[in-house]
Amino acid sequence: LLSLYPGKRCQEWVSVIICFSLMALNFCHLLANFHLSHISYILLGIVAGILTADFASGLVHWGADTWGSVDVPIFGKAFIRPFREHHIDPTAITRHDFIETNGDNCMLTLVPLANMAYKFMTLSPAELYYSYPWDCYVFSLAIFVTLTNQIHKWSHTYFGLPRWVTLLQDCHIILPRKHHRVHHVSPHETYFCITTGWLNYPLERCGFWRALEDLIQGVTGEKPRSDDMKWAQKTK
Repeated sequence: LLSLYPGKRCQEWVSVIICFSLMALNFCHLLANFHLSHISYILLGIVAGILTADFASGLVHWGADTWGSVDVPIFGKAFIRPFREHHIDPTAITRHDFIETNGDNCMLTLVPLANMAYKFMTLSPAELYYSYPWDCYVFSLAIFVTLTNQIHKWSHTYFGLPRWVTLLQDCHIILPRKHHRVHHVSPHETYFCITTGWLNYPLERCGFWRALEDLIQGVTGEKPRSDDMKWAQKTK
């Protein structure tokens, strides 16, 4: 992995620069096309985007924590292993700089952000008026997907955080530190959502993740988190 990092570092830089440039461009277009009649739809779109990002973070986190093995060629080392190591050393993420922390998520949102920018530059004002609520949803979703790893990093940072970050955590607008500690109690089987954490309690209450695990285990015979437990024992 280290031998691949110089090229990956370049990809991360390019992704971050393009992503935040597109965000700024789209935000300017959203402001230019704002109408008071959209207020309720804007608020709905923003909240829906945040909830979608939170659920997506939980689904990816649950999948990587629960299934697969670090021994799977390429995918195991590149994707699953970081999740295993995070349970062993949760604060390692705090030693990553901004580019390393956010580069991959920035790459994920490039296509929807670029598509949004294209729409703003090609559609008529009337067409933009009717698509505006959807654009607010996509923009909100893109922002919170992009910042998920940064928010996760902050949830493991106990010293030196800016006051505005701790305020957002205390108000539970982003993932609070105390809230995320629930997930880091072995065997790491709950509270997978790491963007805002808003969905963790309702998903846990209704047994959503356990139901999915029972279904997959019944179909495949694979036991949830078996590789995660083996990995933890190997590193003791």
